[in-house]
Amino acid sequence: MSGGHPAAAALRVAVVGGGIAGSALALLLARRGARVVLFDDGRRRELVVGESLVPAAVPLLRRLGAEADAAALGVRKPGVSFVWSGADRASFTFARFAPAVPAYAYNVPRPAFDEALLARALAAGVVPVRAAARLEPAAAGAGGPELRLAPESLAAAPALDGRQPDLIVDASGRARRAARALGIGARVGPRRDVAHFAHFAGCRWDDEPGQVVIGRAAAGWTWCIPLRERLSIGIVVGQEDARRLGRAPADRLAAAIARDARLSAIAGDARRVTGVATYANYQLVSTRGHGAGWVMVGDAFGFVDPMLSPGVFLALHSAALAARALDPVLTGRAPASPRAVERALAPYARTMAGTLRAWADLVEYLYDGRLMALVRAGRGWLGARPGPVKRRAQHHIERHVALQASGVATTSRYSRGLLRFLGRHGVRDVDPGDLAIR
Repeated sequence: MSGGHPAAAALRVAVVGGGIAGSALALLLARRGARVVLFDDGRRRELVVGESLVPAAVPLLRRLGAEADAAALGVRKPGVSFVWSGADRASFTFARFAPAVPAYAYNVPRPAFDEALLARALAAGVVPVRAAARLEPAAAGAGGPELRLAPESLAAAPALDGRQPDLIVDASGRARRAARALGIGARVGPRRDVAHFAHFAGCRWDDEPGQVVIGRAAAGWTWCIPLRERLSIGIVVGQEDARRLGRAPADRLAAAIARDARLSAIAGDARRVTGVATYANYQLVSTRGHGAGWVMVGDAFGFVDPMLSPGVFLALHSAALAARALDPVLTGRAPASPRAVERALAPYARTMAGTLRAWADLVEYLYDGRLMALVRAGRGWLGARPGPVKRRAQHHIERHVALQASGVATTSRYSRGLLRFLGRHGVRDVDPGDLAIR
């Protein structure tokens, strides 16, 4: 192993799950000299939600050496457009806010990109275990771990030499294996939405190549994510509205496209080239994300909502934060005991919980109409006696919204405070309720 640590002193880690968060953290820890095994049964969905990245993911991809994979598999994403009504359309390019914000992001086919990142982790020395891990509570004991690998899972990983790891990383996504084993609950958001999406070929695309388009529908919202030679089209609706669209996911997606004039113009003559994927329970955050000898990363810790595309960034960010928090243990400044690992990871858990809250707040500004109301009010304000002072003020506001939505400064106290103030006092005569997503 690299990193200069003697084998006996190396942190022994079992990562449960080979998605973005698990592969990224496994790679970062292996580079630091940890002995990492990664449990992954190799099963993959045909489609995985989270195909569009935010700009703040790009520096993390570079750190992992994975930007080349995103570029080879996906397309460059220059910005995002929001289509809320015939009169309410706002298009943003990331380059406008550079260098404070990376000038681009990527849209990627997730199964292939996930596999590429996993391959990088294995090339760094992570040992694969081609099985799904089962976790169970550890026997109670002073200073001992809370969680352990079940006997059959431990036996499936010979690299652990029959001994429980120093750290178990739950990167199992929505399966939340650690939470289920330990009875840890979750805070569920107010929405009960379901998403259906698929890839289409032969679409009519008049927008900028790579530009993601988010649209408000009669019920819920829609996405169009350009990929290589195909377009990902998705709908996010309440469960009752989904049932009104049809019984099967394919019927629901087809009906939603047919009823939406904009989507129908894009995909009316296109052909669906994949199955229709379904996701639900978007807004869910674990009430506890770490403990003695274990930690959650990525969706296992929490996922806010697909709106604004934070999922891959949050997975990568959680991996980077957890790796940094473990530095005292990795360098030998702290023992690799379960309680020492728990103490080291406490700041990580607090930071991730705060980050998830900040993203949830920002997403809510779109759902309840305040963000688009600010856009409409700002245009009206600029249109009445425009001048350099007004333009500078408007750019300042848009820059701080971009800093949050790009992932660069989602938790910024000033940026969040500015948006809260404007959400209360800056919408002028515009009623946010008229622009809310039902």
